[in-house]
Amino acid sequence: MALWKHEKKTSENSGHRGEIFSLVGPLFLWMLLFLALPLVYVIIISFLEKGVYGGVQMIFTLENYTALWNPTYGKVIWRSIVLAFWTSLICLFVSYPFAFILSRFSKKYQGFCVLLIMLPFWINQLIRLNGWSNILRDSGTINTILLKLGIISEPITMMYTDGATLFGMVYALLPFMVLPLNNSISKLDYSLIEAAHDLGASRLSTFFRVILPLTLPGIFAGTIQVFIPSLDAFYIADVMGGGNSTLLGNLIKDQFMAARNWPSGAAFSVILILFTLIVLKLYTKVGNLEDLA
Repeated sequence: MALWKHEKKTSENSGHRGEIFSLVGPLFLWMLLFLALPLVYVIIISFLEKGVYGGVQMIFTLENYTALWNPTYGKVIWRSIVLAFWTSLICLFVSYPFAFILSRFSKKYQGFCVLLIMLPFWINQLIRLNGWSNILRDSGTINTILLKLGIISEPITMMYTDGATLFGMVYALLPFMVLPLNNSISKLDYSLIEAAHDLGASRLSTFFRVILPLTLPGIFAGTIQVFIPSLDAFYIADVMGGGNSTLLGNLIKDQFMAARNWPSGAAFSVILILFTLIVLKLYTKVGNLEDLA
């Protein structure tokens, strides 16, 4: 009897493990084939030399990483960080009051408003950016109207500048700031705000001492979702900047596609991945602090 129970228990455990593997196995294989292996490949070739006609040579070198200290590359990386910072900051200042107003609506209308926010993004982003290019260029809609009204005597240069690239970044990434902020602000306990007012706190003091700390996780989450894509959104710089705004994403793309220097492009990609992991780790720290609070 004891032997039969042991065999039954062993059979049940084996069946349970088989069920878990049938559920987790396909996901594990997918992550291994399409995430882990390509990432390992990129890391490996970042330590190899460029081939004579492109590709890689199986010769170990650290030159791809020491080249990152090149002042030209340093300017591109610094410009990318500054542009990503301003993109995140503008998105935050635009999205915060919008998300606060949106959180005051009923759940039914909140869903409808979120749908309106996401609806334009169902259209390919390149098509929408080219639409803005037609509006903002020297012969575009805005300049044509201003010239006909006599407000300006010559077209205003709005396209193919860092400002145009910044506008394209904000336009493309704004929803990634609105949604986390709306989720965080919707969870506010308004009794705390009323208590602050009852204790004599001004609206400004209530915002900085009550509302802002409680919505900090949403701010940080939205900032990450805007800041990280801003670093490598090369297509926005190509369309809106016209090649005059070279960012880290453009640098990686050009190393792979134009210069055919795969090891150098891989090294820049690894640096971007490491930077992303550091930022995500900081976000995890903030989340843990919030849980403790």
